[in-house]
Amino acid sequence: MTKPLVFYDLPGKDAAQRAVSANTWKTRFALNIKGIPYKTVWVEHPDVAALSRKIGTLPTSHNADGTPLYTVPAIYDPNTKVVLADSAAIVRYLDKTYPDTPRLIPTGTDALHAAFDHAFHSLLDSDLMSLVVNESASALLPRGEASFRATREAFFGGPLQEVAPPGSEKREKHWAGVKKAFGTYAQWIQADGVDKPFFLGDKIAHADVTFAGFLVFMRIVLGEDGKEWADLKTWDGGLWARYVEAFKKYESVDVGEMLVL
Repeated sequence: MTKPLVFYDLPGKDAAQRAVSANTWKTRFALNIKGIPYKTVWVEHPDVAALSRKIGTLPTSHNADGTPLYTVPAIYDPNTKVVLADSAAIVRYLDKTYPDTPRLIPTGTDALHAAFDHAFHSLLDSDLMSLVVNESASALLPRGEASFRATREAFFGGPLQEVAPPGSEKREKHWAGVKKAFGTYAQWIQADGVDKPFFLGDKIAHADVTFAGFLVFMRIVLGEDGKEWADLKTWDGGLWARYVEAFKKYESVDVGEMLVL
């Protein structure tokens, strides 16, 4: 019998919407789609590095000063004793280790998915980060918010409230950049001239999981009843509204438990 995997995620302050990270949503979606049992351990932002060193996950990148950068999502699989961080590495591991579950990186598409990840983030991250960095901080628990604000304010060189305040020209500029990126993604999906729901056709792949993770994140931080979210759902002929709807059945979030170091 398969023992539940341990899934490390960032906790939000809203008990009804505890999962708030775009990147960790990728792994949560993958686990839910595959039907692999797991339990969530919630890790506040200032504890991610200590957790990573404790369980043995490798840094996923480096900070500007060259020090290692540790991130979540991360998993521990008690069935194989494997620990991993980084959503792309995790989905490849899950595909290989649990072959009887839906494969999210179909055979022969690894290179395409690696290229997609790079292109996806290259088009979106700068404008989206600026647009919602303040809202992202506000979605976290108080201790996590303080840590997140400190690191991001060092990056932006000032208060996060001033990066893209509501009604400002700066916010309009970043919003236009996000819309342009989404338009490019729509062109990718429709490149073959066929009206299909996902990047590879009728079946969900890791590229779709990546996109859906960011859509859920944007819905949370922009506010489901907000004007910007309502606007986004009309883009590209309503494609993204249909995307969100297709993934709703995979949005389950377990209660989990808070990390104790």
